[in-house]
Amino acid sequence: MRQAVRAAAAAAGMSLVDQTKIVTAASELARNTLVHGGGGTGRVESVVNARGRAGVRLVFSDTGPGIADVEQALVEGWTSGSGMGLGLPGARRLADEFALETEVGRGTTVTVTKWTR
Repeated sequence: MRQAVRAAAAAAGMSLVDQTKIVTAASELARNTLVHGGGGTGRVESVVNARGRAGVRLVFSDTGPGIADVEQALVEGWTSGSGMGLGLPGARRLADEFALETEVGRGTTVTVTKWTR
């Protein structure tokens, strides 16, 4: 996943710093999908916005337990397990756009987008 995201970010023309940010977000979200969601899918999309700016969109989905308290899960440092509590809030901070859809007992989908500067 990390290699696919880095390749897509480089192809979009992102700086090395922005490539590193989106790869780090992907790593955090992939880990969350595996550890908390019990596995799932990750998708990398090359996107262009209405103003012609290129970007990379990542979509991670699972059919795990979902997130009961989204507000708490987005607080840096809070963890539901043994992690550092940086996964979701870290990914949100590293991306330009962040969306989270979750339903207890049905799973979670997190979508992040990083745009070229």
